[in-house]
Amino acid sequence: MNKFRLPDHLAQLIRGLHPDIKGRILGSLKTLADDPHAGKSLKDEMEELRSLKIKRLRIIYRLATPEEIQIVAIGPRELIYEETYRLIMKEKEAG
Repeated sequence: MNKFRLPDHLAQLIRGLHPDIKGRILGSLKTLADDPHAGKSLKDEMEELRSLKIKRLRIIYRLATPEEIQIVAIGPRELIYEETYRLIMKEKEAG
């Protein structure tokens, strides 16, 4: 079973969600723990990331190591890819 690395702000976000949505996200995290390749690969500048669909939400993650999944972002499909792209570019500039 894989372990997760989840930023504090995302953990707080999940805690504050409606119980139905929180349950879907936690169920999807269990799916990822069993099969880290369950999400689809992203392209271009975000090729090291994967996206798992939960109705209108997406979990964006990367396989940090064979045993560790790093959750990068969680949000609605309409916004999450643009926000994640900005986050990734900011990380690359800082790193």
